[in-house]
Amino acid sequence: MDAMPSARFVMQTNGLLLNRMDVKYVNKFQSVFVSLDGDKSLTDYYRGHGTYDRVLKNVNEIRENGFAGEIVARMTVGEETEIDRQVLALAENVELPNSSVHWQLDALFWQNDFPKRHFSYWTENSYNPRLKRLIDVWVDRMRMDGKVLRLYPFLGVMESLLLGEPSRLRCGAGWSLFNIQTDGYITPCPVMAGLTDFYLGNIRETQLENLKESASVISPCTQCDIFSICGGRCLYANVTKLWGEEGFSQVCSTVREMTNALLAVLPEISGLLEAGRICVSDFHYQKYNGCEVIP
Repeated sequence: MDAMPSARFVMQTNGLLLNRMDVKYVNKFQSVFVSLDGDKSLTDYYRGHGTYDRVLKNVNEIRENGFAGEIVARMTVGEETEIDRQVLALAENVELPNSSVHWQLDALFWQNDFPKRHFSYWTENSYNPRLKRLIDVWVDRMRMDGKVLRLYPFLGVMESLLLGEPSRLRCGAGWSLFNIQTDGYITPCPVMAGLTDFYLGNIRETQLENLKESASVISPCTQCDIFSICGGRCLYANVTKLWGEEGFSQVCSTVREMTNALLAVLPEISGLLEAGRICVSDFHYQKYNGCEVIP
């Protein structure tokens, strides 16, 4: 950070040791992502007793010490999560002022957990219907308070819909964002370590303009009618398909449900924009900061 003072710095952390960092460097971060999965009860259930209070204490401490950047509560979402209630517990928490919320489904990252899960039942009976309720609340806050809650998945997709802009992989992996491993090899993202077919070169020989375009999602995403909105969700999940076609399809259904629900409220949001209740700039967010946008 001393050597590159004009660079943009982002940190993703569980937040437990955030208070130990030198204030000089914390205050140079543009965004700090901290692991909070919802309210105190759920966060401590997933991450251990006392985690929630400790993370909030540290977040407030860096604010008091002058951190003016973005705090992003980064949720890991599983079958114990009631998505509407838990997102709002963070987005409207007075102890997390001016914060944003992002969530990612705990899905497609391990091969042996799919048979043990009740993922399909949970998405159909809890996640998808509750996500629609969350979108209704999101629009209600715009209508009643003129406020756009900073929920990354909704901001990212809605901004694209409002501007009519298609999207590639929304995290930027392999085309706008790159990862450099400790051995010097360049990968599309940190999760792609070991997948050598997707390595893009190395820092000793490869010039930025010569990075090979091998980091592309594959079927069935490329034939999907919402591909330009979703962008492929996650490159690693797309190319490995660790849950097989069935599990991959189940996760895709959640993206489609979210997309359809956002399309359904697009006319009302457009009306609120025309009425001056909200502004297009309210949907702007920091792109390619390590956030996948599509959960």
